[in-house]
Amino acid sequence: MKLSAIVALMMIAPIVVTGYSFVPSRWGMSSTQLKTSRTRSYLVMEDSGKESFSLKTLFGKNKSGGSTQNLRGPLEPHPSARPHIVPLNRLAARDSATSGEQLPFHPDVRSGVLDNGLPYVILPNKSPPGRFEAHLQVFSGSSDELEPQQGIAHLTEHVAYMGSRKRERLFGTGSQTNAYTDFHHTVFYAACPVRAPRGGPNMLPMALDALVDVMEARVESSRLEKERAAVLSEMTMVNTIEYRVECQILSTLHRENRLAKRFPIGKESLIRSWQNEDVRSWHRTHYRPDNVLLYLVGDIDPDEAEKAISAKFGHITAEKQAAGIKLPEIKIEAAELADAVISKSVKAAQSWHYPPVRHDWSVPKGYPIDEKLVSPAEVTGYDLHLQNSYSLDEPVNKIDITEIAPGKKIRPHMFKHELLQAFSLHIFAKRPVEPIVDMESFSRSLARRIALAALQIRLNVGGRSDDPSFTFVEFNQLDSAREGCAVCSLDMTAEPARWRDAICTSLSEIRKLGVYGVTPGEMERYASSLMTDAEQLAAQGDGISHGDQLSHLMETVANGHTFMSPEQAYHMSARALQSLTLEDVNKAAAELCSHITGLNKDSEGSEGDTIAVCCMPKNIDESSEAYCDPESLVQTIYDACQIEVEPEEDVAVPQTLIPEDELAKDVEANPPVWEGGTFTDGTPQTSAEAITRPFTLRRLGNGIRVGVARNPAESQRGHLRLVAPGGRDAEKRLGFKKGSMAIGARTMQEGGAFGPWTREQVELFCVDHLLMVEITCTEEAVTIDFVFPTTNVGNVGFGDNIQLGITGTESVLQVVREIIMGFRWEEDALGRSKQHFRSSHESLQKNLEGISTERIMETITQNDDRFLSIDVDSVNEITLEEAKLAVMSQMLPADLEISIAGDIQVEEVLDMVFNYLGSIPADTNKEFKQASADKVASSVPKIPTPGKFIQLELEDPDPRAVAYVSGSAPNSWGVLSDGTTVAERVMKADPKPKDSYDTQRRSHPLFGHVALSLISEIVNRRLFSTVRERKQLTYDANFSFSNFERLAGGWFLVTVTASKEKAQLALEACKETLAALRKTQAITADNVESAKRVVINRHEGELRTSAYWTQLMSGIQDESIPVKGPLSVTDFLKVVESITPRDLQLTLETLGLDDEDLYTAIGQTILPAGTGEIEDDVVRQAPASIGS
Repeated sequence: MKLSAIVALMMIAPIVVTGYSFVPSRWGMSSTQLKTSRTRSYLVMEDSGKESFSLKTLFGKNKSGGSTQNLRGPLEPHPSARPHIVPLNRLAARDSATSGEQLPFHPDVRSGVLDNGLPYVILPNKSPPGRFEAHLQVFSGSSDELEPQQGIAHLTEHVAYMGSRKRERLFGTGSQTNAYTDFHHTVFYAACPVRAPRGGPNMLPMALDALVDVMEARVESSRLEKERAAVLSEMTMVNTIEYRVECQILSTLHRENRLAKRFPIGKESLIRSWQNEDVRSWHRTHYRPDNVLLYLVGDIDPDEAEKAISAKFGHITAEKQAAGIKLPEIKIEAAELADAVISKSVKAAQSWHYPPVRHDWSVPKGYPIDEKLVSPAEVTGYDLHLQNSYSLDEPVNKIDITEIAPGKKIRPHMFKHELLQAFSLHIFAKRPVEPIVDMESFSRSLARRIALAALQIRLNVGGRSDDPSFTFVEFNQLDSAREGCAVCSLDMTAEPARWRDAICTSLSEIRKLGVYGVTPGEMERYASSLMTDAEQLAAQGDGISHGDQLSHLMETVANGHTFMSPEQAYHMSARALQSLTLEDVNKAAAELCSHITGLNKDSEGSEGDTIAVCCMPKNIDESSEAYCDPESLVQTIYDACQIEVEPEEDVAVPQTLIPEDELAKDVEANPPVWEGGTFTDGTPQTSAEAITRPFTLRRLGNGIRVGVARNPAESQRGHLRLVAPGGRDAEKRLGFKKGSMAIGARTMQEGGAFGPWTREQVELFCVDHLLMVEITCTEEAVTIDFVFPTTNVGNVGFGDNIQLGITGTESVLQVVREIIMGFRWEEDALGRSKQHFRSSHESLQKNLEGISTERIMETITQNDDRFLSIDVDSVNEITLEEAKLAVMSQMLPADLEISIAGDIQVEEVLDMVFNYLGSIPADTNKEFKQASADKVASSVPKIPTPGKFIQLELEDPDPRAVAYVSGSAPNSWGVLSDGTTVAERVMKADPKPKDSYDTQRRSHPLFGHVALSLISEIVNRRLFSTVRERKQLTYDANFSFSNFERLAGGWFLVTVTASKEKAQLALEACKETLAALRKTQAITADNVESAKRVVINRHEGELRTSAYWTQLMSGIQDESIPVKGPLSVTDFLKVVESITPRDLQLTLETLGLDDEDLYTAIGQTILPAGTGEIEDDVVRQAPASIGS
């Protein structure tokens, strides 16, 4: 039931979500500068004799097209401004002809260009109502940096937004602001309410003011120093082994262009050296009207938005920006770079959103490529693609391209490191992005996605065979604006000793698809899935969130695709899929796989190189079967492509798992009964028959607790959560072997056979019905989450010939029933589960943050196994029977809770639950019940006092450090480990409240939960202000609670990353912040008000998701969470608004914050034994050994 990989393949339009700042994840950072000579100053009194003197003459745009004039004289042209493609792409060319029928444009999108050249896009959207997002995209990122500017795009991002006074005006309004930088762009955004709280002003002008401030950023020395410190700390924070692997992959993938040498993180030595003029000159060079694009999406009026954009941004000109460039030498170099960029790069040829690069394309023989996209390595004598060597380049041992056979070339690279535990292989082909603008290109895109979906499911099924050779595998092709190409990728991990088998298995599956294509059954299955997904999106319409709409809009515009409304996309999909043939899909499959199939000796090969990057543990003995070098890697890849493959055979997939007559017999034999819901928070029992709002809560006669809520915000989609309380706490209480509950839950995830159906049939049933399943085991429960469509799925045919399948809701309830009653436990699933836990534990030992946190947990819990990772020896000891016994002991109907939310009809769903789950006998799984079973969850061990300081060292050639502060805390509902509550302690500490309202408020079951949520927000804000802003010791410090629900007690944890030199100072600063909150800088009314806005906005935003509704309902009828009941939802806003600073100050005292009680820790890296000193003036893209 591992089906999450199918999601990206099934989206009608992939949604790319980018996080703050720069982690390169193939898939972001922040800026640089220049100087110019001053022109002679003189006063212009009139304009060519045509106009008398006026302010317009002084500051307006010269209508004749000459340079803008001001009091000092005419402004010079901008050194980097060149004529280029309008960034609006298709939005600026709605009437352009194509080879076929054009796709329709979203009717509500409005776009335009101001007189100063600044383009904008506006999309009215109603979800969530009363909010909007404004994103300013600057088309310059790290790939635009000159040699002495590496990292300045990221630094400028920090200075421009963090230094904005107008951005600070958004604080406390329920707004979120942030920024990020990548290879190709820098983006600033503000997500705001339409109106400020409590009847305040219109927020759109304020949000635009903050973005205008970015365009006109002042570079002040104090702000530069703060952001320099933050960026240097960020470099340390992100320099994980995962980041280093991504750098290795990207630098090999883009060896022929600038991206290989222009990572957004930059060079530490340069970052330390820049002065105000460096940053200002970069800013004025790139932050100009023709080089940005403003997006507005949300609950806004387009007419008013256009007026506001013109009023706020219209005065900015490229010439005025040029006047701020004060570094002559940088100015000249920037002009040379600009000339090279517009001569031969994908940025100039295809999309101004792309980085200024060229690519070595890998395409099938005869594949047509626009000659504008074929660029030479050198451009007009300028080393645009950085193929020469430079002083700041990092040492990289490039492995030559291997022509393993005539016309068959592989570009290999190897990365070996002490912190790597597994073997991973990444094979790539780069292709031009095909703009999706007409029916022909749209049909081809659908054909590609059907082929990709078929292959991914084959790989998933193969990866879960009796003896899987790989632990993870994914094959995909995505259009990447950040790289300026479409990247076709195979990402695969395996145990080091199995690397050869893993390559052969995965490449054979790819070749099978490329040679034989998909089966008729696969064609029907995945075409139907695409159609269902398109229907769901169309039903949502403008109910899709602002953030998702904006991400999709930005990516679509960037790649030159036509941006359609969900309804338009649905109609176009229906037309395209009705005419799409098996031959069309198989042609797409052949093109996708051509870089692999072309390596077969009997094929004609493909144009260009196949790129292969291998990452593996260091110091493997050459005699070991785990050893790999470039020659053996290339040879194994080639040999794998010579293996004979056979066509895929269709699998018989059931339309339903439980026939109607079989269900009817069970209902007759075990008649279902509804009972009313009972609660422990003071809410009266609910009727067994009534439908109530916002949710309906009942119990079935067999004991299963049921909660159902309608959430139309996610059209045609639903979420079901099955909770079996117990988890690793029950594992310990009931005397099961260490790890048996967690390993058993993972075994269920890895398995999936039940009833008469095989695992493969059940997996394909889930695929046909678009079900996603995730099974997890926490300290407190085994939880099974399902995401499903609420409409008919598994349909056959299209249009008038369609044969409807059962609904996704019914199919998910069939799976739930079978999991409880008929799950088949299989040895091979246990093997995969144990392999997962072994890998996880071994990886933890090589992860600085992970192993440091583990040491703290060992100390504060006194080595309580419930809260620790499962060691390899314990994993190896677990048998299938032990894993089965542990999990099934929790699957007793009387202990289970089912929560369902989505775009559903409540009565209809209750009827299905009544039949499918109500007919489960009450004594199901009684054979697994433990005689000593106790439903009452235990508590977190009392944290010993006094506290301790823990120091940990991890071998790693790169210097990193992380610090922690921890202490005791209540659980999520305010219950401490001794059984007392936050409310009890607060009222005891304040025996003479001001009035009865204080007592009433503090007696509410939700008081402790809300107070702790607000404290978390306030502490995080204080840490940011003190540790990052004032002391400049870190990029980020984070405060969090353990947030147990059933277990009494818990802990808080402050995590702060810093340089090794500053780790102790950062730790002390965190302790100082916590102490100040209790004494010298107590919680203020403003602190509380700001925290309330954050908590309320987050709650209201999440209420639009069905997953959040199931989370809210889970535990409401569970006696082990006494204060969680219906009031926790219905009274949430009221309780939040009622909380006072005094409440929070007293709640703070329930945490173990006394200095002598705190547990502190510093984890830091040390050089591996035998490693010489390494210069650390830069964060290296190749931090350890490479090549062979």
